[in-house]
Amino acid sequence: MPNSEPPKEAQAAAAVLMVRPAHFAFNPQTAPSNSFQHAIAARSARTRGAVAAPSDLERLALEEFDALAESLRRAGVHVIVAEDTDEPVKPDAIFPNNWVSFHRDGTVVLYPLLAPNRRSERREEVIRGVIEQGSFRIVRTVDLSYRESQGKFLEGTGSLVLDRPQRVAYASLSPRTDLDVLGEFAQQLDYELVTFEAFDHPAKPLYHTNVMMAIGATFAVVCAESIAGRRHRDDVHSRLEAAGHEVIEITRSQMREFAGNLLELSPARSPLIALSTRAWRSLHARQRRQLEKHGNILAADIPHIERHGGGGVRCMLAEIHLPRRI
Repeated sequence: MPNSEPPKEAQAAAAVLMVRPAHFAFNPQTAPSNSFQHAIAARSARTRGAVAAPSDLERLALEEFDALAESLRRAGVHVIVAEDTDEPVKPDAIFPNNWVSFHRDGTVVLYPLLAPNRRSERREEVIRGVIEQGSFRIVRTVDLSYRESQGKFLEGTGSLVLDRPQRVAYASLSPRTDLDVLGEFAQQLDYELVTFEAFDHPAKPLYHTNVMMAIGATFAVVCAESIAGRRHRDDVHSRLEAAGHEVIEITRSQMREFAGNLLELSPARSPLIALSTRAWRSLHARQRRQLEKHGNILAADIPHIERHGGGGVRCMLAEIHLPRRI
């Protein structure tokens, strides 16, 4: 009999959703759990040492956003840009991967967010725009946002690092990544969970898994030293190697430079690995050579988004795996 199993979902997508922010800013509601973000009063090299005013920061973030979107397009990625709305003010709208994910079987997942001022980022018109602009098809929506009323959160592919072909979800438990919601995600989408605890500082859990870990089709970047417990470190490493990934280890200091916050994409030309220039510069020559074996490097300069938003290139991209309309 012919094999009736559907083909595996590809690890890398050819299309991404980006949200162009209307009011990018340092978000005090997310800062307590995110040690990567810094208040707007920090001095900026691009403003000649002067303190960056909020309006200056908005302008600089838009410049960085537009440059990244254009670089991705030139590399052959299908970029769908949704415009943020003026009201309500959403300082983190630039990071859509925390509230939505798109899957090959036509599933869209909506996620519960810890910060109340982020919840208005979930907008139906953004999803409609993805469908219309990309000729994509949605079969079902899994809405986990009701968990916010229970004080339980799961912030999309910030909390989850997915090995899509293997149906394995890696997740570092934190205030933004709840085990109960993880279980519901795994049940609804038929994923196996690999959970652990990871720390930036000895007593501070990493806010998101995707700052210490990234998975491509044939590689994985991991900050193993941030994972608590040798058993958990060994388990993550062995699971990745068994799935055929070359494991590229980064240090905790490199992780703080967003070296783990990268995303492989699959434009028609060849695999593409998108990360920030800050992240790329933090890597040693050997690590760069390891990454370059797996795809072309696209390094984007986003210093203000990283510093004040506390997220990197990967956080700005919600990859789209949806099937196309026939």
